[in-house]
Amino acid sequence: MWKTGILLLLGVLLASGELQQEKEPRRLPPPGKLDFGYPPAGVYETLAYYEPGPIGILFHMVQGFLCAVQPNAFPHALTVLAVGSRMLQDTHSLTRLQHNGSRLPEAMCHRSTELKKPSQAIYYEIGFLICAAVGLLFAVLLPIVGLFFCMCRCCDNCGGEMHQRQRKNADCRRGLLGTLLFSTSLVITIGVLCAYAANQNLSSQVKNIRRLVNSNMRDLHTFANDTPMQIDYLISQYPTAKNKVIYDLDNIGPLLGGRIHDQLSVEVNPALDRVLQMAGAMRETKEALDNVHVGLEVLQEGTGKLDFNLSLVRTSINRTLNDPGCHDEKSDATSAQLCRNIRQSLSQLQISANFTRLPKVNTQLEKVNDVLKTDLSAIVQRGYSSLNDTPQMVIEQTRSVVENVKSLLDGIGNDISSFSKAFPVQSSLSNFTVFINHAHAKIEDQYPEIDKMDFYRWIGCIALCCMIVLVLAFNYLGLLCGTLGYDKHASPTTRGCISNTGGTMLMAGVGFSFIFSWVLMGVVTTIFLAGGNMEKLLCEPFHTKEVFKASCGHPISSQPRVEELHPWLHLQRLQPGADGRKLIQAKLMNFYVLSTCKENKGIYSAMRLDKIFNISSFLNTASFTKDVAGQLDSVKIDLRGIILLEAEGKQNLRDFSEAGLSEINYADYLEEVNKGVTVVDLLSFARELEAQTDLMPRGALQTALKGHVGTLRQIHKQQIISMEQAMSALNQSMRFLERTASDLPNKVLAVLDAIDTAQYLISQNASHLINQETGRFSATIVGYFHQYIEWVKTSLALEVAPCKPFSNVVDTVEIIACSFLVDSMNTFWMGLGCSTLFLLPSIILAVKLAKYYRRMDTEDVYDE
Repeated sequence: MWKTGILLLLGVLLASGELQQEKEPRRLPPPGKLDFGYPPAGVYETLAYYEPGPIGILFHMVQGFLCAVQPNAFPHALTVLAVGSRMLQDTHSLTRLQHNGSRLPEAMCHRSTELKKPSQAIYYEIGFLICAAVGLLFAVLLPIVGLFFCMCRCCDNCGGEMHQRQRKNADCRRGLLGTLLFSTSLVITIGVLCAYAANQNLSSQVKNIRRLVNSNMRDLHTFANDTPMQIDYLISQYPTAKNKVIYDLDNIGPLLGGRIHDQLSVEVNPALDRVLQMAGAMRETKEALDNVHVGLEVLQEGTGKLDFNLSLVRTSINRTLNDPGCHDEKSDATSAQLCRNIRQSLSQLQISANFTRLPKVNTQLEKVNDVLKTDLSAIVQRGYSSLNDTPQMVIEQTRSVVENVKSLLDGIGNDISSFSKAFPVQSSLSNFTVFINHAHAKIEDQYPEIDKMDFYRWIGCIALCCMIVLVLAFNYLGLLCGTLGYDKHASPTTRGCISNTGGTMLMAGVGFSFIFSWVLMGVVTTIFLAGGNMEKLLCEPFHTKEVFKASCGHPISSQPRVEELHPWLHLQRLQPGADGRKLIQAKLMNFYVLSTCKENKGIYSAMRLDKIFNISSFLNTASFTKDVAGQLDSVKIDLRGIILLEAEGKQNLRDFSEAGLSEINYADYLEEVNKGVTVVDLLSFARELEAQTDLMPRGALQTALKGHVGTLRQIHKQQIISMEQAMSALNQSMRFLERTASDLPNKVLAVLDAIDTAQYLISQNASHLINQETGRFSATIVGYFHQYIEWVKTSLALEVAPCKPFSNVVDTVEIIACSFLVDSMNTFWMGLGCSTLFLLPSIILAVKLAKYYRRMDTEDVYDE
């Protein structure tokens, strides 16, 4: 009953920490991980491990011998059948089942049915039965053989005649018999030493029982003391989830509003960016028109000045070429030809582009200036700001919901705390502690009895060893005296006293062998049957974990339901109440509990208390989260207050499209700017003129022409370069205006359509997006509760009330029973049995060898 009491007590104790997880289809991927820490855990000091040391070699030898004697597999079905029958007896229901004509149905397993046959049980025990039969035959026949042997020797037979025949190989036979007897005695000595070592090992290990028991009891006290602190820790970690929920609620603007803003920005920002780009295009258009207006005036004015200066240069050069040096008869022919060439090239000194015919862009510039009076960029920035105010709008519109959810959090915390107070945890633990103290006190009272029983056992085992030691003493003394006192020159009738004493001692050893051997073999057989079966049926299956398998060879952990493991146990038929059911389930689950507790898991998962105690009826996470989820689902966010582009901005775009940019004659402008400023490049013309002048003879003509070269270069530097720059700027501006004006109305219309689409999305179609993001935020908030629940469940399964002390108790019992008692007992019977078996060859060898040491009454006489 004490096992059932512990099971019920711990079940009630841990029930306060169980939080049942319900299935939620709305559960989204888990939110950020919360750190709840680890429940405080005590340190269990029991080391349920035993290392036998050198004597372990003997233990392994015995176990190997038992495996050879009984190699069959562990009888699962027979064991479960025995356990089931025992449970039926414990619940006082077997009589009722028999009275009602009920039987164990044949549905358990065919192995169980087969093991009901005596032949199957005998088959499993066949090795032990054979060994026991040999032992019993030895114990029965040896005294009878000894009796007939004595009677035979009294009749001067069986070596009883005091006459030895002389043989040529007598010395060889004597040496061989002495060697064999000495070797046999050594084997017997080793067996006695093994038995003595096992006897001493058991006595020494009995002293460790108190230490192991005290360590286990301290661990049970640690378990009882730490469990309430661990449960309180589980409850105390609820504020971790609560504070995270409050933090997220306080930051609902950046979290929920920020996600809504990010989702809307994907569609809205490109439309606003296009408007902002159009505003930039307006400013660039205005700059381009300004450049065209200014550049055109500069070029028109520069063209007139350049044309006037070039005509002056032409006139001056013509005047210079009228010099007599160019056409006088006395002039050089080369100079004359050069002058003609120069005069022919003067026609190239004139302007090429004529900007006076190009129309001005004043009308378009005025319209664009009127458009730019409206700051479209500022209007767009107001649209950005309105969109960026989404988090603040969410804060304002969810203020009441946030306050309601915060008020629910305290109520949930009170509910969780109330469950822990609904169970008598402290009183139950107090009772459990009293039970431990009472059990420990009763065990302490048994120590004197254990020591006394161990002393008697030790005396008995020493007495058995002394029986064989007595035989060994006679054997060794007989060999010593016979060997030292033997005189090969003496006849059998004249042997010395020492030699005769050796032979007498050998025969005394034979007599004691006949007297003690049957007693020794009876004791060995009895201990062998008990210790061997305990090793094979209890200790070995426990070590190999075969004992943790169900009746059909499947692990019990894979068959958690009692009804599935034993379909013949209809608990309703046993007792009307639930106590019988709990008792049977507790006993059937003991094997599973032990294997799980070895891993130091929580006792709640180890003992499968969720199958016995329906905690979900007390604690249900749906009751915790449904109100919170309901409040968050009621959030209604209206974003119709967001205005992306005001009417003024839209009109500004339309005005820009109607600024008349398409009316500019870009072809005429580009045609003129693509022409050169002059027909010929002035620098090239100046270099060519200078080269021709250098070919003329020195004189006034050459000097005058070189002056004109300098004038051309000065005109290029002062006028041509600035006009070329102005033409390049005019060219770029016109090309930009041409690109801008290309399909400008349709571009503006596309921008307005994008803005209208984005605005419609915000005003009319954003509800789906808002509901989606609100659902995610709600799932995140509820997810914190789920994280807390999962952590509590995991802690209950792995960390709260770890049941290692209970498996340590079982392991300690196994160490005491198997490693201390059974292994030592088996080693004892192995050593004692080995010595007893070798008494047979010892008897035969001693009888034959004594004939060579004892003084004979007669001897063979040979005539000369």
